[in-house]
Amino acid sequence: MITSHRRGNPGLKTSIILPAKNEAPALAHLLPALHALHPEAEIIVVDDGSTDDTREVCARSGVTCLSSPYSMGNGAAIKRGARAATGEVLVFMDGDGQHDPADVARLLARLEQGYDMVVGARSWEGQAGVGRGVANTLYNWLATQMTGHRVMDLTSGFRAVRADKFREFLYLLPNGFSYPTTSTMAFFRSAYPVAYEPIHVAQRDGTTSHIRPLRDGMRFLLIIFKIATLYSPLKLFVPASAAFFLLGCGNYLWTYLHSGRLTNGSTLLWSAAVIIFLIGLVSEQITALMYRRND
Repeated sequence: MITSHRRGNPGLKTSIILPAKNEAPALAHLLPALHALHPEAEIIVVDDGSTDDTREVCARSGVTCLSSPYSMGNGAAIKRGARAATGEVLVFMDGDGQHDPADVARLLARLEQGYDMVVGARSWEGQAGVGRGVANTLYNWLATQMTGHRVMDLTSGFRAVRADKFREFLYLLPNGFSYPTTSTMAFFRSAYPVAYEPIHVAQRDGTTSHIRPLRDGMRFLLIIFKIATLYSPLKLFVPASAAFFLLGCGNYLWTYLHSGRLTNGSTLLWSAAVIIFLIGLVSEQITALMYRRND
């Protein structure tokens, strides 16, 4: 149940956090625009081991810059920024200039309606190529099925969150690429209201999306399992277990009608069904323990 005391509270201090790696040219235009639109906001650039003049650009703009001696990953930059920020509301946006600073106000306005997280949802035109768009569409569909809520953009890095809620899940966030997926599923799992706000994303110059079947396929499978294990593993493992059980029954029926016997294939399929179900049961208990500290 959403309580009314959260509505219409424009006095909350806002921190805008931008993870950046070698994005000095984009930051030179982005930071002054953010200052002009949000003069009272705290702006933090987390320099993830840049080799360009990112720190000088931040100094000229009067922006706090947290520099790493080497690249730790996008998720690590997000965590560093969240720990250092003093605002009650955190806004995360990319430092490459793809996100429109004017959209920050729209996300904050939705947050004031009683949500704990508002995500900027990209359209199909905002995806980095057809391959990435198809993958993100599948992620959104799976997350929708798992949570029972419509997920419009699971992997968007442009979002506004309540700082105290977000910091509850810092220990869950990976140092790599999938912090948006992890944080979104964690909010849904903890029954924190999540909203989506359509945004326009600018295309970066000279960037194209190339499909690498092996690497991208493994990455896709990892995110699928991550979505499941972060929310409710049994919702994935029970259907998989049932599928193996039915395959075993079908194989047994076929072999019985043709040779009148039970084959090793049916036995292996049934055994796999039991093992998959037990793995899902254990995963469900581990997931419950992960969130117990936040109950």
